[in-house]
Amino acid sequence: MPVWRLNEREISFPDPTLARSDGLLAVGGDLSIERLLLAYTHGIFPWYEPGQEILWWCPKQRFVIDPKEIHVSHSMKKYMKKHELKMLLNRDFADTMHRCRLKREFAEGTWITDEMEAAYLRLHQASYAVSVEVLEDGRLAGGLYGVSIGKCFFGESMFSEKENGSKAALILFARFLEREQFVMIDCQFHTSHLERMGGRYLSWQAYNQALAKGLQGLLV
Repeated sequence: MPVWRLNEREISFPDPTLARSDGLLAVGGDLSIERLLLAYTHGIFPWYEPGQEILWWCPKQRFVIDPKEIHVSHSMKKYMKKHELKMLLNRDFADTMHRCRLKREFAEGTWITDEMEAAYLRLHQASYAVSVEVLEDGRLAGGLYGVSIGKCFFGESMFSEKENGSKAALILFARFLEREQFVMIDCQFHTSHLERMGGRYLSWQAYNQALAKGLQGLLV
């Protein structure tokens, strides 16, 4: 299956079902607000390493969490009872994204480049990207950020400043999304950590149906 090269002058993508077996769909283009919104609303997202051209992905199977199915382990329940936890939305988007970048760079390398930080800050300023932070007994414990369109949240990355910080952020945010009747948290790729918190695979057909339901009535 060929990988499509995007034209920077034209905001478009090939049919998502044309992605390779590893999920790679296209290369090139830009990280403009218009292109990012078109990508996310069709199940496509950018993910590439520093020095590479922009790579656009659309895996045939998607790993998602239904907000009402978030799993809270026994140890997390004890932790959440022990501490006063407060969730904040958009405390400082740029800071949260940068903390995600620093934590990943220290541990395993990151795709969060200067270009990505600038692009998602523009999305945030346009009200499409959201940061979530949790305070533990008044101190920043962890957080996450992602893209929110309609009733779908597309998670990008998480960070912890304290043990359980990112888990607490995801649990409290999932409960918030459930109250707001969100359809899904799109985790994009599988991790054992997210699986333990309720993540599961969806076929492309099931994912596309959930995406359509979450975006119903939107013109993006």
